[in-house]
Amino acid sequence: MLAVLMNYLRACWRPSSDCRYVHAGSDAVGRQEGLLWYKDLGQHVNGEFSMAVVQANNLLEDQSQIESGPLSSLDSGPYGTFVGVYDGHGGPETSRYITDHLFQHLKRFASEQHSVSPEVIRKAYQATEEGFLSLVAKQWPVKPQIAAVGSCCLVGIICSGTLYVANVGDSRVVMGRLVKATGEVLAVQLSAEHNASIESVRQELRALHPEDSQIVVLKHNVWRVKGLIQVSRSIGDTYLKKAEYNREPLYAKFRLREPFKKPILSSEPSISVHPLQPLDQFLIFASDGLWEHLSNQQAVDIVNSSPRSQGSAKRLIKTALQAAAKKREMRYSDLKKIDRGVRRHFHDDITVVVVFLDSNLVSRANSSKVPVLSLRGGGITLPHNSLAPCAAPADLTGP
Repeated sequence: MLAVLMNYLRACWRPSSDCRYVHAGSDAVGRQEGLLWYKDLGQHVNGEFSMAVVQANNLLEDQSQIESGPLSSLDSGPYGTFVGVYDGHGGPETSRYITDHLFQHLKRFASEQHSVSPEVIRKAYQATEEGFLSLVAKQWPVKPQIAAVGSCCLVGIICSGTLYVANVGDSRVVMGRLVKATGEVLAVQLSAEHNASIESVRQELRALHPEDSQIVVLKHNVWRVKGLIQVSRSIGDTYLKKAEYNREPLYAKFRLREPFKKPILSSEPSISVHPLQPLDQFLIFASDGLWEHLSNQQAVDIVNSSPRSQGSAKRLIKTALQAAAKKREMRYSDLKKIDRGVRRHFHDDITVVVVFLDSNLVSRANSSKVPVLSLRGGGITLPHNSLAPCAAPADLTGP
């Protein structure tokens, strides 16, 4: 089993002729430094970007991507930049599935409507959710624990001078906005979060499930939906959406005592639309692993004060890791020596994508001549027109 695992990891973290993607030390696909992968600076349709991922889990559960260029299959456009951060839980299967399918669904629906819109984004989320539920149904007889795997899903799309933000779960996007009068760059949170620690989320759950006094439970000083999970919206987590998957042979810790008649969790994204202004400087997309250690304003200050060429996303992650080490009264240099798996006791997987906004490019990015970019966090790059990366062996994707 260990030998099979090592072979799989080698295949998906190093160059391989068997895969349709490449991971290497060149700056084109980023660089690896222990458990940290980073791309310091790259170009997207609307400006520059920086990207970084640090692994804590035995298998990386965070997935991420940036796609820039055509947002549909039509020559007429639309054109722009798509950013996705997918923070998985219970395993990597759902976040990997989202990476392989959500953007493709978005392009399909954008082609049908000749534009990007909240409705197009909503349909792409729904198609991704339905596709993963179908996968769970197929794999249930042989791999039932996949019913307890899910993922948060944060998406940002810049198109025609407008930013669309969609989210399920507790990842976050924060904008750095220049205040002309003072020269300060202030943090503006753009995403709504769905975590039971937030009072309004608990109220929403109680309103949706008035018959269930245990819909949210304070367990070990943490609010959880049904005492099991912190997020109230996600892709996957089929065991809390379809009662037929909340039974044996699912592990007992996931099974509810009482059957439920309607879904407990939702996959409906919160969507907001933001016309971009010349004073909007940059966007920070990150999984909750970053926000556990940094406030919105601290993150914006770090990006604003860092030379872009040195990697803003990498600096954010390193600052968060230094804070994690300090909380445990240890040195950052010692934290870096801890291997994946054990590292999860000190911090979560963390993904950060910083997108810089060039106001001239934001307003002009509507031409078929724009550069095409497709990059996945962890150094996975997809050649033009390629499909999903290598599938994980079936015996490696269980709990």
